[in-house]
Amino acid sequence: MHIKKYIPLLLSLILLLSLIHPPLKSAAAGTIQVSGANVNVREGPGLSYNVVKKVNKGDTFSFIKEEGDWVQIDIGSGKKAWIANWLITKKESTTSVASSTKGTVTANSVRIRTGPGTSHSVLGSLNKSDTVDILKTEGNWVQVNTRLGKGWISKDYVQTTKGATSGGNIGTIHASSLNVRSTPSTQGNVLGSLKKGEKITILAQQNGWLQITYKNQQGWISGDYVKVESSSSTPSSTPNQSDSNATGIIGTVTATSLNVRNSGSLNGQVIDHVSKGDSFQILEEVNSWVKIQLKSGKFGWIAGWYLQKSMSSESTGANGSPKNSTVTIDQNGTNIRSGPDLNSKVIARANAGDKFSIVKVHKDWYEIKLSNGKSGYVAGWIVTVSSGVPQVEKLGSSSDIKNKKIMIDPGHGGRDNGATGAKGTLEKNLTLKTAQLLSAKLKARGAKVLLTRNNDQYLSLGSRVSMAHYQNVDAFISLHYDSIDNHTVRGMTSYYYHSNQKSLASNIHTAAIKQTKIKDRGVRQGNYHVIRENRQPAVLLELGYLSNPTEELMLNTSQYQEQVTNGIVQGIVTYFK
Repeated sequence: MHIKKYIPLLLSLILLLSLIHPPLKSAAAGTIQVSGANVNVREGPGLSYNVVKKVNKGDTFSFIKEEGDWVQIDIGSGKKAWIANWLITKKESTTSVASSTKGTVTANSVRIRTGPGTSHSVLGSLNKSDTVDILKTEGNWVQVNTRLGKGWISKDYVQTTKGATSGGNIGTIHASSLNVRSTPSTQGNVLGSLKKGEKITILAQQNGWLQITYKNQQGWISGDYVKVESSSSTPSSTPNQSDSNATGIIGTVTATSLNVRNSGSLNGQVIDHVSKGDSFQILEEVNSWVKIQLKSGKFGWIAGWYLQKSMSSESTGANGSPKNSTVTIDQNGTNIRSGPDLNSKVIARANAGDKFSIVKVHKDWYEIKLSNGKSGYVAGWIVTVSSGVPQVEKLGSSSDIKNKKIMIDPGHGGRDNGATGAKGTLEKNLTLKTAQLLSAKLKARGAKVLLTRNNDQYLSLGSRVSMAHYQNVDAFISLHYDSIDNHTVRGMTSYYYHSNQKSLASNIHTAAIKQTKIKDRGVRQGNYHVIRENRQPAVLLELGYLSNPTEELMLNTSQYQEQVTNGIVQGIVTYFK
């Protein structure tokens, strides 16, 4: 048989089949941007598939592959979905970074997002000096692997360094005995201990903890008891390093007397006291606690909510303006005004992600430089600032709630765990954490605060209501976190029962939603014992869904706890006005 004469025929047949059934296009590295409004994203490549979510114009997603008229994209949390290619535009390719690249976060409360852009939801936040593994870059965004999992952060807030270490710094232990733990926390398992004078090599740093190699395994020790002998990139812990972690911000004590502790927690041992009007350079800030150096040379931690922050002279230029500091707009349509108050004329508008150089700080407002070279003013509580200037938090005047008796009720406790999160968070622990932070902020503004429980104890619902009646409180705030079988449900809901409770619930809900930008599930009437049987103005707040894995992660972050308690305080202040 003469095979050669059939070869042209076979080639023609293959070509014809390829035209009838074109091969699927493999993924090209890059992203897509949504070009339509309220666009459906579906389970599969066709209009017959179920809609999994809706996206908006300008939203950006990682491009996986293309099939016919449809494109598969990464919508976050490891999920894939499809979008019609006539409703998108393709963007530039992604740039991969070597897997050995490490990064260090350069500011506090840096948001981690599910995708490369401010339109993606927030997974949590990182603080200054946290270390991350840099996976790849996309435009002005970097995908990183962190203690909170994989996510995206702005390039502006991460400094890259090659290799797995933080420079191989050498440290000497100056405590008589220092525990080595499995994680960078006092809750980590103790792997062993080091003695005074022992030398260690520092691999990485995180929130004041140092990673080292101990008996052929990696462990963590507190940086407060280590004298670093080389680079100043490690957290300061001894007098001769007092300026190595300076943030450029000065904190002035506003409380009459304030405890100084040996760690950033209410559980830390009290080592000294400072008084109202005392000022200190802020060396580090973690979970609302501030590290300072006392006049004696000792280092300690004080509660950051009792500090008035301002810029140090080193962080400002000759004219008093901040050096190399910027604001990033948090939401679309933000007003830029002609003066530093809400009565001033709107001269421009900006959208989420827009950046401006800061010219000067005017109390709660930032004077910024516009693209036309002129100055404008933006409210500090609706923007995010780079390191070097204090972040403004819009809170009410202390006189509005001074001497008001407010009872905070952390839901559940003791044998009653409440909801259990998708990743194991116990509601009773998180409500207590929120309550303690909220209590401190209300006290700082002159309120008389009572907690139904201040530890892990069981209290009946009747007992909680009786306490409110006995104390004749001006407001009763019951804190909870929600849970449901559907793990996609998210957001905050506020409840009242009696009509005279609705105003309190509405004010708190509005302010908390504005601060956190969490999904708004509304203010509703709810048949709950602690508000139904309560004669005082009382509300029950469900501050988010622990059953949603992504939201659970966010609810546990210090950033969310700060924002939601700020919102509750603002709502209470507005109510009493």
